Parts: sequence; structure tokens; C-alpha cells
Amino acid sequence: MSGIGRASAIVGAGTLVSRVTGLVRNVVLAAALGTIGAEAADAFAVAAQLPTNIYSLISSGLLAGVIVPQIIKAGRDRDGGSAFVSKLLTLGVVALAAATVIAVAAAPLLVHWYGARLGPEGIALTLAFAYWCMPQLLFYGLYALLGEILNARSVFGPYAWSPIVNNLVSIAGFLAFIWIFGLHRDAVGWTPAMIALMGGTATLGIVAQTLVLLLFWRQAKLRVRPDFHWRGIGLRHIGRLAGWTFLMVVVGQLAGLLQTNLVGAASHEGASVAAMQYAWLVFILPYSVVVLSIGTPYFTRLSEHVAAGRIDAVRDDLDSSTRIIGVLMVGALAAIVAAIVPVSRIFTDTSGDAVQFALVLGAYLVALLPLSVQFVLQRTFYAYHDTRTPFLFTLVQCVLVVITAVAAYAMLPLALLAFGIALGQSLSNLVQLALAMGLLRRKIGPLGLRPAMLSLAKFVAAGIPAATAGWFGYQLLGGVDGWATADRGTAILSAAAVGGATLVVYVAFLALLRVPELQIAVRAVRRFLPGR
Repeated sequence: MSGIGRASAIVGAGTLVSRVTGLVRNVVLAAALGTIGAEAADAFAVAAQLPTNIYSLISSGLLAGVIVPQIIKAGRDRDGGSAFVSKLLTLGVVALAAATVIAVAAAPLLVHWYGARLGPEGIALTLAFAYWCMPQLLFYGLYALLGEILNARSVFGPYAWSPIVNNLVSIAGFLAFIWIFGLHRDAVGWTPAMIALMGGTATLGIVAQTLVLLLFWRQAKLRVRPDFHWRGIGLRHIGRLAGWTFLMVVVGQLAGLLQTNLVGAASHEGASVAAMQYAWLVFILPYSVVVLSIGTPYFTRLSEHVAAGRIDAVRDDLDSSTRIIGVLMVGALAAIVAAIVPVSRIFTDTSGDAVQFALVLGAYLVALLPLSVQFVLQRTFYAYHDTRTPFLFTLVQCVLVVITAVAAYAMLPLALLAFGIALGQSLSNLVQLALAMGLLRRKIGPLGLRPAMLSLAKFVAAGIPAATAGWFGYQLLGGVDGWATADRGTAILSAAAVGGATLVVYVAFLALLRVPELQIAVRAVRRFLPGR
């Protein structure tokens, strides 16, 4: 368990710092372009989303779910897996380069699909940004490929820490934009120099974070050379597994495309594409720090247990990872709920805009805990080389996303459209979790998660009064129209105060309930601190 703990600490600390600097990056971006009713922000959000959607396909689908077990298996070869990785990297670079060229050529079509409901000026600005952002595809893909190879070789740190370089480059570039050109909310009046600085900054950051991984390649202890002889790499086996994974991500991207297209209609009225992206980034912060830092090392060990046929060890890891993730995630959820309006004010220009943003963020938060549990279940399917079943329950979720998004567009005013779409996504995640649990039970028998579910109930019992206490603290700071949301500076201070107080109350209630996972959580947090 000490190995898992050390790896979790390395990944968690790096992810925490990278996510915090990522939040700073997006706060600066929101200051430059706005968030609510700002078409320039929505145009940049759509353009930046295009390459990251492909990156999502590569990193969270094919590589993490399919390639890691294959690399672990190849590590038992006489050369330690060097030949397999050489072929894999060569194939990856060729495929990514081809995909990037095609994506750049298809930029006008992609912009039309995603941003058709923006105004004419917004569409034109989106396309201009897209040409600068689309080359990120190559470097996002290389970053994911190199990072997952390092993870599979138990070199966990660099993949989690390298995004910090990207964030620092972006912060510097966006601040330079504000200093040179000022703040811009509208989609009109943009010069080529302004577009180049914003788009070029975003792409340069991705290039930098990819190159940083090469500094740590020697730790993987692999001798890699270009190898175009792909026969023997197991493409047929990988393709069969990746085929389902690819389809799973495709249906997810199609659902996301519809969401982005529909919510673009609200660009001039209220929360739209940029607001949903920033709200998602806040939502995903605790998920990334807690779930990915713990889940990534666990997945490597799950794959080893499955390969050795140790089913009891698989169940033990399911139980322990669910409980450890749960105790931390409920605390994070309580803190964000209590401080949701000050947190939202950090990304918006006024307290009124903060309330609109908070509605979207709150809708996403409904699925924070269920999504965290689902991560563990989905990675278990991947450890069994089963990508078909995750596709099936993801397909159901995406169908529900489409239905709820269309319903929100048809029934809600534009000012509430982003809220309705986000809530529909969260409700579909609840259904997806129920399906995943049932299907995994059919595959491996009893999951042994009853103790973990009882523990989660205790965590929630502690989280509710903690969030309530934090909310009263926020009201004491003036509420929506008071000091807490007067400007971005006071919002940062009040969010930290309210969130911190909520966590103190949460820990106190966990202690009163004598929750044994509290000590595990404390040790996990202490490992993230400097000098630990």
C-alpha cells in the first residue's frame, strides 16, 4: 500500500498545483474576455474546445483504457517493452500528424457545427482562433501518449506536473494581451495581432507541456527508435478494444457538440459556452486532484491483479479506492457548495453574473460524487480489457444528455439554458452510474461495495451540516450584494474563508461519527504537503 500511497501523493500534488495554476489561467482569461454575455469569450471557448475534444478521445479513452495494460504486458518481454513502445510511438506520431492536418483543413466545418448559433461576427472570430488552436492536436496527442507510457512504467509525476508549464505560459500571454490591448467582450474590433497573441499563447503552452515530458523519458528505462514495422504490435487486438473505446468517446463528443451548439444561442443573453467551460473546470478540480491522483496508480495495480487472476484483490481495491475517494470528494463538494457564489464571482464581472454562473456550477455538482465512483468502476472494466460494456452504458448516458439538452432548449428561457443543459448532463450521469454498477456485478460477481456505500452515507451525513455552516458564514460576509462578492479580490478571500470553515466543520463531524477513513484522508492530504 505504501507504493500506491507514494504514487498517489506525487500525482495528487502535481495535479493540485497544475489545477490551481489552471484556475488562475482561466481567471485571467475570464478577465480579458469576460464570461456572461461575452461573445468573444464564447468564440475563444469554442475554438479552444476543438483540439481538446480530440485530446479527450486519446487520453481518457484509447491510451488510459487500452494502451496501459498492453504496455504493462509488454514489460515482461526480454527487452522490457522497448520494441513495443517504439512501434507504438512511431504509429502514434504518424497518426497524430495526419489527424492534425485533416483537422486544420476541416476547421470551417467544425466551427460551423459547434458555433452555428453564435452571431456572424462570433463565427468569424471563432474560425480565426481555430486556425491558431488546431495545431494543438498534435501536441495534446503526444503529451497523452508519452504521459501514459510513463505512467505504465510507474513514472507517475511528470504527467501530472507538466501542465503547470502550460498554465504559466498562458498566464503570461493573457496578461500581455490585457496590458497591450485591454479588455474585450465583443466579437468585433479584433485585429490579426490580437488574435495571434491569444491563439498563439494557447498553442505555445501545449507545446511546452509536451516537451517537458521528454526531460523525464530516461526514467522509463526504454530504448526507443523509429519503427515502421507495426506487424506484431497487436494492432488487431488493440483495435478491437480501442474500437469500442473510440465509439464511446465519439458518442460523447456528439452529445457535447449538440450541447455547445444549442447553448451558443444564449451567447448574448447570459451564461453560454464560456460559462459552461469555466464551471466545468471548477467542478473538475476536486475530481482531478482526488480521483485521478488516487485512481491512476490504482488502475495500474488493478491491471496487475486482473492479469494474475486475483479477483479478491480486485474487490479489495474497489472498496478501498471508493472509500478513500469518497471521504475527500464529499468534503470538497461541501466546501464548493457553501462558497459557490464567491467562487462564481471570481470568473464574472458582477454579482448578478455570479448568480447565473453559480446555477450552472451547481447543476454540474449534482454528479460530482457519482462521477467519482463511476471512474473506479470504468477503470475496472478496462483492466479486464472490456471496452464494449463502458460503451454501452455511456451510450445510454449520451442519449439522455441529448434528450435533456433539446428539452432545455425548447422549454427554458435563454438565460437558464446553460443551467438546464448542465443539470441534464448530471442526471444522465446518475443513470450511467447505476448501469455501470449492475453490469460490473454481472461480470465479476458481488462487488463487495456495501461497506463503501455505508461509508459514503456517513460522509454525506457529515457534509450536509458542514455545507450549511459554511453557507451561514457566507451570509455573514454580506451574501450576494455584500463584501463577499464586491469584486474578484474579495470573492477570492471569502471563497477561501467559507470553504476552509466548511472543511473544518466537515472534519469535526467525521471525528464525531468516528469515521475510520478520516485518518486515511489526513495522511493522504499530508503527503501532498511540502516536506512530507
